Amino acid sequence: MHSRRSQPGASPHRLPSFPPAVQALLIQLLALLATLGMAFHALPLLDVQVNVAMAVLLQGGIAAALTRWRRLAPWWPFIQFLFPLTLVLVLSLGLPSWIYLSAFSVLLILYWSTFRTQVPYYPSRAAVWHEVERLLPSDRPPRFIDIGSGFGGLTMHLARRRPDGDFAGIELAPLPWFASLVRARLSGSRGRFLRGDYADLDFGDYDVIFAYLSPAAMPALASKAMAEMKPGSLLLSHEFAIPGVEPQLLLHPGNGRDVLYGWYR
Repeated sequence: MHSRRSQPGASPHRLPSFPPAVQALLIQLLALLATLGMAFHALPLLDVQVNVAMAVLLQGGIAAALTRWRRLAPWWPFIQFLFPLTLVLVLSLGLPSWIYLSAFSVLLILYWSTFRTQVPYYPSRAAVWHEVERLLPSDRPPRFIDIGSGFGGLTMHLARRRPDGDFAGIELAPLPWFASLVRARLSGSRGRFLRGDYADLDFGDYDVIFAYLSPAAMPALASKAMAEMKPGSLLLSHEFAIPGVEPQLLLHPGNGRDVLYGWYR
C-alpha cells in the first residue's frame, strides 16, 4: 500500500481540536446569539418585526453559512440549517419529557462515539458479505476482523461459511456490540465480538481487515494499516477509498450498488 501524494494540510478554517459535532454545536450557539442580536436590535431599526418562523430560518441560515465557511463535511450545512426548524417542530408537539429522554438514551447507546469517530452506524448488505467471503485466503485458516462490526452480520456469516477460520468484530457503541454478542450466543456462532476502539488492535494479527467507516476516518485507518499490516494481508473498505492511495481491488458487489476497495500489503 503506497501513497501517491501527501495528505493536504489542515484548512485554516478548521478547528482541529474539536470533533465536527462539537464544532456544529458551537456554531449553533453563535448563530443563536447572532439571531437574538438581529431580532432585538438590528432589524427593529429597519421596522422589521421578527416572528418565530423568521427567527428559525435566520438562525438556520447563519449556522449553515458559518458551517460552510468552516469547511465541515458537505452534509453539515444541511443539518445545521434544518436543526432549529426541527427543534421548534418537535417542541410544538407537546410530548412528555420522558419521550425525549428515552429517545436520547437509545440514540446514545446506538451511536455512542459518533461525535468523536465521525463513523455513523450503517450496515453492509449480504452481497458485500459474499464478496468478502470470496476474498478470504483459501490456502490457510483466515484470521479476519470487522472494524465497526455493528450488529455482527458479516462476522457471523463468515464464521458460518469458513468454520476453519477465526472471525472477530470490534464495535465501540454498546448497543450494537451487546446485540451482536447475544446473537452469536443464541445462534451458536463461532464469531467473536470485542467492544473497544480498533486503534487498540494490532493489524498484524489479521489476514483480512474489513472497514465500513466514513471518509473522515480513512486517513487514520490507512496510517495504521501501513504501519502494522503483515505482508500478504488485505485491507478492505466498503464505499470509502483512502485519499491518495490507489486501490488494488475495485469491486462492485450486488450489481454495482456497492463499492468495495482493497489494498494488499
